Order: sequence, then C-alpha cells, then structure tokens
Amino acid sequence: MATPDTIELDVSGMTCAACATRIETVLNRLPGVSAQVNFATESASVRVANGPLDSNVLIAAVERAGYQAAVKPPSLEEAQAQANALHEAEYRRDRNDLIVSGVLAAPLAVEMAGMLAGTHGLIAPFWQMILTLPIQFWVGRRFYAGAWGALRSGGANMDVLVALGTSAAWFLSAYLLFVHRGHSEHLEVYFEASAAIIVLVLLGKTIETRAKRRAARAIDGLLRLAPETTRVEREGQTVGISVRELKRGDVLLVGAGESLAADGKIVEGELHLDESMLTGESVPQHKSIGATVFAGTLCSNGFARVAATSTGESTQLAAIARRTLEAQGSKAPIQRIADRVSALFVPIVLVIAFITFAATAWLTGDTTQAMLHAVAVLVIACPCALGLATPTAVMVGIGVAARNGLLFRDAQALELACSIDVLVVDKTGTLTEGKPVVTSLAALNGSEQDLLGLAASLEQGSQHPLAKAIAQRAATSGANITPITAFSVVAGHGVRAQVNGADCLLGEPTWVATQLGKAATSVDLSTAHTLASQGQSVVAVARAETLLGFIGIADQPRASSRAAVARLHALGIRVLMLTGDNAETAKAVGASVSLVPEDVRAGLTPDDKADAIRKLQEVAARSHKRVGMVGDGINDAPALAAADVSFAMGGGSAIAMNVAGVTIMRDDLNAVADALALSRATISKIHQNLFFAFIYNIIGIPLAAFGMLNPIIAGAAMAASSISVVSNSMLLKRWRPPTGGPN
Repeated sequence: MATPDTIELDVSGMTCAACATRIETVLNRLPGVSAQVNFATESASVRVANGPLDSNVLIAAVERAGYQAAVKPPSLEEAQAQANALHEAEYRRDRNDLIVSGVLAAPLAVEMAGMLAGTHGLIAPFWQMILTLPIQFWVGRRFYAGAWGALRSGGANMDVLVALGTSAAWFLSAYLLFVHRGHSEHLEVYFEASAAIIVLVLLGKTIETRAKRRAARAIDGLLRLAPETTRVEREGQTVGISVRELKRGDVLLVGAGESLAADGKIVEGELHLDESMLTGESVPQHKSIGATVFAGTLCSNGFARVAATSTGESTQLAAIARRTLEAQGSKAPIQRIADRVSALFVPIVLVIAFITFAATAWLTGDTTQAMLHAVAVLVIACPCALGLATPTAVMVGIGVAARNGLLFRDAQALELACSIDVLVVDKTGTLTEGKPVVTSLAALNGSEQDLLGLAASLEQGSQHPLAKAIAQRAATSGANITPITAFSVVAGHGVRAQVNGADCLLGEPTWVATQLGKAATSVDLSTAHTLASQGQSVVAVARAETLLGFIGIADQPRASSRAAVARLHALGIRVLMLTGDNAETAKAVGASVSLVPEDVRAGLTPDDKADAIRKLQEVAARSHKRVGMVGDGINDAPALAAADVSFAMGGGSAIAMNVAGVTIMRDDLNAVADALALSRATISKIHQNLFFAFIYNIIGIPLAAFGMLNPIIAGAAMAASSISVVSNSMLLKRWRPPTGGPN
C-alpha cells in the first residue's frame, strides 16, 4: 500500500474541506512531514523526509485537531475492507440520526405548514421545544463536538456554522418562551427552523456519504475480479483451494466460465480470455502455450494449464488496484483554488453573519429579525460543496478510467492531459505492431523458397528482430534450413558463412554488392531501393558470388492507428512522430496513418527526442498548453520523462507503470484518445462542480444577509449544494469510450 517513507491513514470525522485543510496543516507542522489530506476519500498520505516516523505521532496530531485516524493495513484487501467499514459506519450513523431527527421533526411540519398559511401556534411553543430538544442536543451533538474540536485546534469548519446557526435559533426561541411564559399561545418562535436545518443538513450528509461510498467502489470492483477459490494440481491430484493458499509455481486448471486467480504462463492448452476488465479491450483474446495471462481475466472458451508466476498482492490486478487507489487519493492542481477558499471561508462567513446581525438590528431595531438573518447566513454557507467539487470528480473519473484499461498515476496527470495539444508518438510498438515481418521476397536467381531457406540458414540462432522475422516466415512456408560453418558477423553490415561449401552472404544490400568481387559492378540494386522507398528494411542474400535476391521486412502499422490519429486530430491535437528509424521507412509509416511529412521526424536518438519535446514545450507554454509523449515505457525514457504527460503502451509492465503518467493496458493508440477524452470530461465536471459550489454561496449569502431567505430554505439550499456537486460527479459513471469497451 505505502512506500517505505509514506504512511497512509484513514481519517474520520471530517465534515467539510476546511477540516481536510486543518488536518493537513497540523500534519505538515511536524518535522520532515509532507501530508496530503483528501476530504472525499477520507484519507491522508503522509511522506516522511527524515527517516521513519512513528505512526502514533501522526494519529495523535490528527486527534489533537479533533478528528480520528487509523493506519491503513499493508494488505490492499485489508486496507479496502477497513476503509469500507469506516464508510459503512459513517453512513449508518448519518442514516440513523436522520431517521431519529426526521421522526421527531415530523409533527413540526404542521407548524411549518401553518407558517406558510400565515398562522402560528398550531403546536404550542412549549411542545415545540420538547420535540426539538433531542434534535438540537442529542442528534446535533455531532455539530457541537466538531465545532469544539475545530475551534480548540485554532480552526473553523462547517460544524461551527451549523452549531452557531441552529443554537441561535433554538436559544432565541427558548429565551422568548421564558420571557413570555404564561402568554405563549400565539408567541412566534423558531424551534422548527433549528430542527429543519439539522434534518436538512443530515439529509444532505447522508446522501453525500452514500454517493462517496459508491464512488469508492471502483477498487472493490477490481478486487472482486479475482475468484476466491481455484483448481490446482497437487501431487498429481486436482484440488480446490483458496486463492490465499496459491504459491508461485502452482499449476492452475482453467476452463470456460472461470476467472484466473493468478498471473501466469500457459503450459498446455489454449484459452479465449475476456480481458476487458483490465485492458478495456472488449473482444476476447486468444492465448496459447507460452502466452502470459493475468489474474481477474475471464475464460470465455477453451481449457488450459497455467503455471502461476505472481499471486496475491503481486499480481497485475493488485498493481492496478493500488495505482487506482493512490490516484483517487491524490490532489489535482485545480483543487488548490478550493483549498485556498476553504481555508478562509468559515471565518469570512462568521464575519458576514456578525455584520448582518449588527446592521439589521441597527437599521430595524428588531434584534429577533436580525438574529434570523444572521442564522440564514450561517446555514446557507456551504464549504462542503467546495471540498467535494474536485475530489469526487477525480475519484469517479479515475475509477472509470481503470475499468477501461487507463491507469492515471495521479490526479495531476488526469488534469494535465486535458490541456495537451501536441502528442508525440514513437513509431515502433505505438503506431506499428512492434513485430517485424517479412513483407516482400524478390528472387533474382532461383526460387523464393531457395532465397528464404538460405536466409533462414544464415540467420539461425540470431536474436535480432529481423532474423526472427525471417525465421518465422521460413517456418510457416516450409523452407529448408541447412547447417552452416565458418560463421562470422561483420558489425553494422551483415553476416557471412559457408553452406554446403559455398561462401554465402546476408546483409545490407550495398555491403553485399561490394563483397561480390568483379560481379559487384553489375549488381542491380534498383529493386532494393524500391522496397526501401515503401518503408521496408531490405536485406540482400548472395551465394558463390551470385546475388540471389532481396528480402523486405517491415513493422506493419497497427490496423487501428490510422483511425486513432484521425480521432486525435478531431480532438484538436497535433500528432508528431519521432523515430530512430531511417527517413524512408518513417515517411512510409507516417503516410500510412495520415501524418503530414512535416510531422514525421526520423533518425533521432532518445536524447534527440527529449530535446525535441522540450522545444515543443517552449512553444506550447505560450498558449498554456501541454505536450504529451506516447511510448512503450521502456525505451525512450528521456522523452517520456521530458513530456508534461507520458503515456506508456505495452500491457502495463512494471517499468511502464513506474515511468508513465498514464499506463495504457492495451496496445492501441485509440486508448490514448480515450484517455484524453475522459480527462476532458472529468475536468469539465470539476469546472461545473466549482461553479455550483461558488454560485450557491455567491447568490445565497447576500440573499440571506438581506433577509430574503428563510433559515429553513437556507438550510435546504446548503444541503442541495453538496448533493448537486456529488450527483454531478457521479454522472461521469455514464462515460463510455467511443472505441468501445467493457462499459
């Protein structure tokens, strides 16, 4: 869960963003500590710079601030179970308090109906006081406790506003009842206002807690993908065991309808696996002997024996869940706006309420009315909505991304991806398949089978990608492989060897031509030039000073790359290909995916690519835009590190997940377009949420100050602001990738 210098805490008792800001401030005062507190996820991530720090010190600091904290267990499953238990306990408490207060306040609805009709005294003030007494001081004890804890630690939060507002209405009514005892039948009191405010605030809090609990379920969904039991071979017998008993090296038996319990390699049989829950790829993938398979994927057809290579917390599924959980708990840069406002919000509202009371009392001479105006100001102010605006959208957005095979490292990557307008892509493995294949056989002397057989003989044993392509083509076409002798490598040019006593050559065409002695001057390389102009890497093959022909080898563009580039262009993004390959090959690949020549740059080293990205960033910065880079997460590390947001394609290898801002779990550039589209959708929700949060307060507080809002209406508006923000974030769950996917 946490790195050696990081402690993860579950925090409870927070009621608004001001609480999170307060806890963050308290923790950051500790020596060598850097903390981030997330109100929506109710968690704190604490980095310790100067060696280990006792977690009890952190917990004590949180408790001094008036809140509770517990260290997250090291096991991801246990940590999620603990967090779920805390969320469930909070929801039950909110729900129970809401039920009790709602039942007690129900009779007061008669009084409120009478108020609307212009009639008071339907329920005697004394009985109103009796009904609201437990609401104010038993159900409402949470607000007093929260307010006291915040004030004691030198801060102020939403509890302060609610406690002050409801107490003012209740004690004012109690005072009036005491002063006019014996003549209270038609006395105008405001017990129902304090009770209604508490009920409405609790209603909003209950809905908010329920929504936050639902937003956090992305991790539960991932963890549930792995089965609880599986079948393995033990001492020649097939037995069913718990996944917790699995060990590396165990052989799993997997059939149709079963989910894999571990990462592993197929040692016998074949499977069609639904990997949509990990990669976002909706089409089942065929896997045969030697293929790597992952925990949580579902077998739709076939049967296989799978040797486990990673189990439990070491699986790819667990790594994805950890990454998603960490990203959901991180803060987006845009949240700084809400944090700065939240830190000052409650004190400013308290000042406005005091000014409202003083000004109204001075202008009207009616202290009761002045008190009601001040109460309305206190209860309509909603720091909750500000605190929820960004993190709830981030939680949902990152959870949706994970279900579609898009793993954002943190909220910052999610936000920055929104402003990318230049996307640099590597060629090999990004626009292309990353697996060279033989695409042309040009036999000049003899048959194509002879040409291919001799080439495969000369390349046997080589691990070079081009050699593997020739060997694979020879194997599928049935070409004869002949033993060789006197083998030698000429670095940078090719190889030579003897086959059945004849000197043979394979390599770069010009070099082969120079090795043919007197015949070199008559060698026609026009065919080789033609193949090269088509984007193929060309090797020449010769035997006994006779050129047998040329073999063209190419890394084919992915079938989806052309459509993906078109999608990116439609999003207003310039796609630029940087490659270390030769210019002719790069030009051919670029043309095949609809890149204009000026957006294709070839012959670059990894450092050249990084320099090119820095130059692009200088231009992009003038318009506050960003530069992204797509690679495989292993090569081109300098370029990936230089980019504002890096996207690693390649199935989420461990290296890729460490390097990339975004890890793409399937080899398809369309997934990058999906990530950018989801980023834009999430940031749009954040902007909408911030608008809702600010507009409620900007409009509501002045209306309340000028006496244009009844305190009950103000309380309803306060609850509605939080509900609208959370509900708007939850709409992100409806997002669907245009390219299809598991959703």
